[in-house]
Parts: sequence; structure tokens; C-alpha cells
Amino acid sequence: MVALDRLVDVLGSLGTHLSCAPRGRDVELRGVALHDVAEQTATAPDDVLLALGIPSPAAAARLVGTTNAAVVVLHGRPPLDEKVTTAARKSGAAVLLVDPSVPWSQLASVTQTLVMGGQRSGDLFAVADAIAAVVGGPVTIEDQQSRVLAYSYRQQDVDQVRVQTILGRKVPEEARAALDTYGVFAHLAASDEPIYVPRLTEQLGARLVAAVRAGRELLGSVWVEVDGPVDTAREAALVDGARTSALHLLRARASADLERQAEADLVIALLDSPSGAPAALARLGLPLVDLRVIAVQAHVGDADHGAALLAFERATAGFGWSRPGRSALFGNVLYTVVPCGDSPEAAEDWVRNLAREMPTEATVLAGIGGPADAIQVSSSRQEADECLALSTGEPVVYDAAWSQVLLERLAAAADSGRLPTRGPVAELLRHDREHGTQYALTLRAWLAAQGDAREAARELSVHPNTLRYRMQRMAEVTTLPLDNPDQRLAMAIALAVHGRRG
Repeated sequence: MVALDRLVDVLGSLGTHLSCAPRGRDVELRGVALHDVAEQTATAPDDVLLALGIPSPAAAARLVGTTNAAVVVLHGRPPLDEKVTTAARKSGAAVLLVDPSVPWSQLASVTQTLVMGGQRSGDLFAVADAIAAVVGGPVTIEDQQSRVLAYSYRQQDVDQVRVQTILGRKVPEEARAALDTYGVFAHLAASDEPIYVPRLTEQLGARLVAAVRAGRELLGSVWVEVDGPVDTAREAALVDGARTSALHLLRARASADLERQAEADLVIALLDSPSGAPAALARLGLPLVDLRVIAVQAHVGDADHGAALLAFERATAGFGWSRPGRSALFGNVLYTVVPCGDSPEAAEDWVRNLAREMPTEATVLAGIGGPADAIQVSSSRQEADECLALSTGEPVVYDAAWSQVLLERLAAAADSGRLPTRGPVAELLRHDREHGTQYALTLRAWLAAQGDAREAARELSVHPNTLRYRMQRMAEVTTLPLDNPDQRLAMAIALAVHGRRG
């Protein structure tokens, strides 16, 4: 079961447009039906009807107007014909228009996987094995970022780049740059025809490469290591293998979307409800202790929301062959719970790995909460949020930034009127505003130097006698309880809070 809104989000990458939704985008979908031109297709009120073989807008209007399905999917481009719109209002069916270049087989595959909640059909590694057997050479199937999704069992006598690609789950940057210079990625973006790539470097042998595409969208590519140019039969076999890979990748995308949503729901529940944390952690496959929460914001120009979605996709896809954290996107903040013990290094490494997976122009800001057990995860989340607010580039870790977090909390309390507005510091600040003096700054330096007049004077770049004179005048403005340690601490805190508010 899935909501119409989710179906639209997933199919949007295939050039899908929601033309009308008379009953709103929250309609729940539970089944998929294929239109049969030879006889009337039986549908349920919560079905998605794939309208194969509809020759004209008039035929589409008749189908939409008489169906009891919740959604009808048509091949076509916006705007929707007015007759079809009128028919949709009559029947209550939502209408999706999909780019005609997208085959019905691909639409059916991804829609069934998403709506029916099915697992990934088939094995992409088995597809790689099949391509290797027919084309004759070790195979990798990669996504648009040259990350390895699957590889064939046969990997004997491969070149060094192939070894590094499989072990690191990504094509090495030097090899990717050589392939880019040769024009491989430009060819994949524009053509479905295989391209033969000769040996470009000592470690990068010859390759036969084909695009994996859904409609006009490039999903990835298939790479076969070969000894030299191949005949047309082997090229045709690679093209067939790429089409099969496209079906698997679309199913995988739909399944991954369901898995991401289920994971995100569990993570949000974990962060919001300490009482249910142990059960949520068990379902997420995380330990009950030695956890940290990471809060991330990503920015690419003005497209904050798009960058956040991209960060969420990268986080849930993982880096390399493992994925230690579990993530959720809440607003424009990505939250990830990572098992990392007392040391924050694993969490910092996770942030750096995420930043490397983002576009080069993206800015990634991150805050890392303190160590937590199951009950303390929500507190670690608050600390992560507060550290995120302090981040300007490098991840901010609560262990090192707790004093800044404390002062920010006090500054927030001051802004809400929960801190005293009278006393020595308030009176000195008022005198400074009215008379242009620097008494508050002088008191701050004196307290920081623990009463050492020479050290405080050096910090202020004034003569020690000048500092002593100021201290005497300050005592005339207000009572300065410098001999009381509690009062000194309170004044230092009040000055620090004022500095953050200013």
C-alpha cells in the first residue's frame, strides 16, 4: 500500500506529471491493473490502472470516466485534454501523464513494486553474470555517480582499476577523469548505443560500455572488460542486458523508496520517544548503547530542499559496501543515528563521507551529539541540533563544543526574559550605552585574567594603570563583588551571554 503522493514522487523521475487528482493526493493505493483493449478490465477502487493501447483523447476520456480505479496512468504530455479532465472529475480518478518514451514494461515494474510493497524482483548480480556469459568479459553495473551496484562472478585477470572499483564500490577518480576526457560519459548521456573504449591508461584496460536508461532518464551503465572491439552480436547482447538492468534498477528504486520511508519513520519515532527507543533500535538493527545522533543541512545555491533530499538519498544508499547509520529527513535536516562508542571519530568520518558523495558545489553543515544509550538518543538529537547551529563548515562535536552550547542556551533564555535584567553586568552595559565607556569589556578581561591586572591590560592593549583607574570608576557605577567566587562566575556567564546576543 502506498499513497498517491508517494507514487507521484517516485514516478516523477520518469517524466510523470500529475494532471488532476479530484480526491486529493492522500488516496491510498493497494493494487495495479493493466488495461485490456479486447475486454473490459476489472479494477478495484484502490487500483492504479495502466492504460495500455489508448489511441486517442476521446478513448482516454471514456476509460477515465467509466473506471472505478483510483488512478489512471496514460502516455502523453501535459496539458491534459479537457475531455479527460471532465471525465476524471466525474469518476474521481486521478490522472497521471507519463512521457511516451517510457516503456509500459518499466512503468508496470516500478508501479507494482511500489504499490504492492514487493521486494526487489530478481538479482542484479545474476544479471551481471548473464551479461558476462553472453558478451564475454567481467561486468560491473554502475549508477550515475560511477558507484558499483553489482558485478559478475567472473572477475579473473581483471585490470587494477576494476579491482579498485569493486573493492571501493566506486570508480577511482583518476580513471573516471580519463573516461570523462575520452567522452564516455557524454556518450552515455546522449546515446543508447554501446561505446568501445580502448586502453586509456596502464591500469585501465579496454571496455565496452552501454547506458542503462528508463525513458529519457539515465539510470546508470554496464561495463564489460574486453580484449578489443567486439562483433555486433555481442554489442546487441550488451544492449539487451542494459534493458534488463533498467527494470531491476527501477524495481530497486521503488523498493528502496519504501525501505527509506519505513526506516525514516522508525528513526523519527526513536528521536521523539525515549520510551519506545529500545524497540525502534532493535528494528533498525542498531545497538542499545554507544550511539550518536548527527544532524546535517546541505545547501546547493538556493535549492536547500533539493540538496536535503539528495543528502538523504546518499545517506541511505551508504558509502562503500556498508551502511552503519540509519537516517530520516525531517524538514530540511537529515538526522542519522550512528553506532560509534565514546569517540566521535566514526561520526565525523560519516559526515566527511557524505560530503564527498555530494556535488562539489554543495555546502554540508553538521552537528554531532554526545554519546547516548537508547533512552538518551533524544538528548543527543537536541545536542546535534545545537551543534549544527554552530557549524560553519567542519562538523561540530558536542564533546568539544558543550560550553558554546551552554552559552547559546543561556542566550536563548535571556532573550525570553528568563535571566535577570538587573545587577552589576546590566548596569555596566547600560552605562556603556549611555556614555560610550568600555566597562563591560574591561570587566570581562579582568575576569578572564583571574584578577591579573597586567594580563588583563595586555589583552585590552592599555596600560595597567589605565585598567586600575577604570576598575575604580566602575565601582562607582555599580557594586562589583569581585571577592565572591559565585558572583565572579555569574558575572562571567552574564558577559558571555551578552556577547553571544550581541
